Amino acid sequence: MKSVCLVILSSIFLCSGSLHAQEEFVQPSAKLLTRFPFVMLNGGIVVLKAKVDNSADSLNFVLDTGSGGISLDSTTVSDLGFPVSKSNRTIRGIAGQKLVDFVYDHTLHLKGLDVTHLDFHINDYELLSSVYGVRIDGIIGYSFLRRYIVKVNYDDMVIEVYSPGLFKYPRGGYLMHPDFSNLPLFTGILKDGKEVAERFIFDSGAGLCLLLSKDFVEDSEIIKKARPIYTTQAEGLGGKKVMQLTVVKEVRIGPYKFKQVPVHIFDDEFNVTTYPLLGGLIGNDLLRRFNIILNYPDQRIYLKPNSHSIENFDYAYTGLGIYQVDSEIKVIDIIPDSPGDIAGFKTGDVIFSIENNYSKNIQSYKNLFQNSLGKIKVVIFRNKEPMILTMNVKDIRKK
Repeated sequence: MKSVCLVILSSIFLCSGSLHAQEEFVQPSAKLLTRFPFVMLNGGIVVLKAKVDNSADSLNFVLDTGSGGISLDSTTVSDLGFPVSKSNRTIRGIAGQKLVDFVYDHTLHLKGLDVTHLDFHINDYELLSSVYGVRIDGIIGYSFLRRYIVKVNYDDMVIEVYSPGLFKYPRGGYLMHPDFSNLPLFTGILKDGKEVAERFIFDSGAGLCLLLSKDFVEDSEIIKKARPIYTTQAEGLGGKKVMQLTVVKEVRIGPYKFKQVPVHIFDDEFNVTTYPLLGGLIGNDLLRRFNIILNYPDQRIYLKPNSHSIENFDYAYTGLGIYQVDSEIKVIDIIPDSPGDIAGFKTGDVIFSIENNYSKNIQSYKNLFQNSLGKIKVVIFRNKEPMILTMNVKDIRKK
């Protein structure tokens, strides 16, 4: 009986081969166009150098998969002398929405690559510059990413840009198939009070691990009721936003699991997440733990764990908002009853040193706050007088 079946199958194969010509149009292979370094700021924010048109100096751009376009800071536009055009286009973020003006048909010059005919919307990035201590001149998002394959290597701190085409992904990773509008949307799995699968924005421009809308959290009951929750603050489009801070037991992206992940919860009054279509976003303090290939032309994103994948998460809680103002690191915001408030910090205090670090570098000071649990000593100047404050930094995993 087996021999009869084999004959029948062979006959079908031969007949099929004799009736249909085999044709295949092969897409050209992707080609490396340029390679250049980047720097990584607190929260995993990627900043790269580029010029616009004939600008004399390089500008600082954030690489942001959570941006639906490409933008320039209003002060940078003024310094460059670009003519501004009014528009009826609106952008929105976690802390607001606004009408934006545009500068049309400009060229972005990366090392070895000119990206032409770009329309930049104009935004105010003064707050972001103050947060990171680095002038932020613009954000590179969908308008750039849709044209190329972009490989972000967090081990070597290098970005490679390829032409669209057949691309050979390295072994040992995971190929995602996100939904695309102008932002990549994918399904992740959260586990805490229960296990929930939800769609999230893949957001390299968010300097946190996980941001969930309050509506999603309440409807899904994803957070265990016994979890300690703290009040905090984050910065985004429109300014500052008060949020809640806690952890979830597990976050899964494809086959990869992360335990005890910090999560921010916010009141999505401007409907950024369009809940119930999305639960929130996964940011770059989690995504930086992979080397990433962004293949927007083929609507694919490839993840491969890197050397950062085993790094600890930031569980420290101070309740302080520190910013660089006129070359000084100042305490501007203090959450009531937080460790910073209890330690005696006041708005306007100038931070001189933290645990014998006198660098006056806001990135270093934020890293010290984020990687310290327990008592730390901070030297400040208040009304030009030095003071030593001792702050007991809380662990958000504990009550």
